[in-house]
Parts: sequence; C-alpha cells; structure tokens
Amino acid sequence: MTKPVAEGGCLCGAIRYRIMASPQKRSICHCRSCRRGAGAPTVAWLVMNTSDVVFHKGAPTSYESSPGIHRTFCNRCGTSLTWHENDTDTTDVTTATLDDPNAFPPLVEIWTEHKINWESLNGKIPTYPGSSRGED
Repeated sequence: MTKPVAEGGCLCGAIRYRIMASPQKRSICHCRSCRRGAGAPTVAWLVMNTSDVVFHKGAPTSYESSPGIHRTFCNRCGTSLTWHENDTDTTDVTTATLDDPNAFPPLVEIWTEHKINWESLNGKIPTYPGSSRGED
C-alpha cells in the first residue's frame, strides 16, 4: 500500500481521510460562498486529484451549494471538508482539517475582490481578484 502524503479529519473524529499525492495548488479563498460554507473569513484549500483523496473512516455528507458545486462536511460536528465541481477530476480539501496544516502553506490568495474589509491579506504571496485558474 502506498504511504499517504498527509492525513486529516473532522473535529469530532467521525471522519478521517488521507491524501495520497502532493496537491496541485494551495490557496486561501475569500469568496462569499467559501466564507459562508465554513463560517470563517477565509478558507485555505489544497487542490487534489479526486482519486488522491481517500476517506478511510466515516463518510462525509454532500451538499450542492451552487449548481454543479458540491461541498462535503461531517454530519455530526459540521466540519467543512471538501469542495468539488462537477465534470472535473479535482477535489479541494480544507487545509485546516489536516493533522499538520503547516506542511502545506497557501501559495496564492484568490477571490480577493470579495474579501471582508477587516480581513488582512498575507502580503507574502500573490493575490488574484478572482480565480487563479490559468495563472500557473
């Protein structure tokens, strides 16, 4: 069996997952949808190949937050876990749910045009007013 790159899970421990490869991207998102979905001013994400995200304890609940957009969370404690867009082969994993989130610091901040006024930008990484797609 291949050794996971990292592991993580929800607050209550009912759901555990492994990521089996390095992330494609690492970002902080300021969009309104992410803020509301997590109840936080920003959300840090790892963009993964969907096949590299393996839930090995419990199963998250899925919610279609926008047409074609599915977010998952623990139905016991409410922890936000993933984001997936239909017709893509990637799944974003919430960085803060990793056992060691410091191992994967964000490299960009996205959707800064939606940033809450009192929230500060990192200042050390590139920022994008919208998505960073096509900027790699």
